[in-house]
Amino acid sequence: MRRGFACVCFLLSAGMACAEPAAWQEQKSEHFIVAYQNVPDSFAQQVVDSAEEYYQDTMTTLGFTRYKGWAWDRRVKIRVYDSRRTYTGSSHYAWSAGQVDPSAREIATFPSQNGFFDATLPHELGHIIFHEAVGFGDNIPLWLDEGVAMYQEKARRLGADDDVRAMIANGTFIPLAELDRNGLGAGTDQALVQAFYTEAASLVGFMINKYETYRFERLCRELKVGTPFAWALKKAYMEFDDLEALEKAWKGYLNETAG
Repeated sequence: MRRGFACVCFLLSAGMACAEPAAWQEQKSEHFIVAYQNVPDSFAQQVVDSAEEYYQDTMTTLGFTRYKGWAWDRRVKIRVYDSRRTYTGSSHYAWSAGQVDPSAREIATFPSQNGFFDATLPHELGHIIFHEAVGFGDNIPLWLDEGVAMYQEKARRLGADDDVRAMIANGTFIPLAELDRNGLGAGTDQALVQAFYTEAASLVGFMINKYETYRFERLCRELKVGTPFAWALKKAYMEFDDLEALEKAWKGYLNETAG
């Protein structure tokens, strides 16, 4: 989930006795700083180690090996809250498991939900790595941004195509033109959120797996210099003149690869 990072603020009611929150501690690696309070040191170390692994894997998967990335004075900060309660109390969406501000290079999350290491962590790192390659222009569709992040979740990567095939069959599929217009907010229906993420993951997977990785990397380079998305898509993939052509090819791929 991409969103501006909110700083933590503790408010004490007048006259109310309350224990001081634990000080934030940090563990560091070449590319990451993990900040935490009450979670075990061993958990924080596991976050650091896993983040480094996902960093390398994601750069390779997306074809970004030529990008410099970041290190040391540009390390990403991962702030791990103790629980969902403290996480959502810091102005984060109640339905999200993590949020990221790619421009500030900061991630906020918590460890109690299922799939922290398999889903939340690679997802939020995917956002930052993607924006290292494409920048922050308004020519980047939300579905592409979220799709790249979702594609880093291996379970979602494997299951997204079947889920989209089912959506097409039962009439709940969201056309790409509509997907391109949709945004996600605090009040967005959970079913729509899941449908958006699932289709985005499947579509990005199609763009990476059906074609050579360099095409996706070319798309990102074009977006980086401000090329409008439709033009960038045409330059990178050549056969797609518009979103309608991309959707048709995507659906054809799903039909051809159905089990």
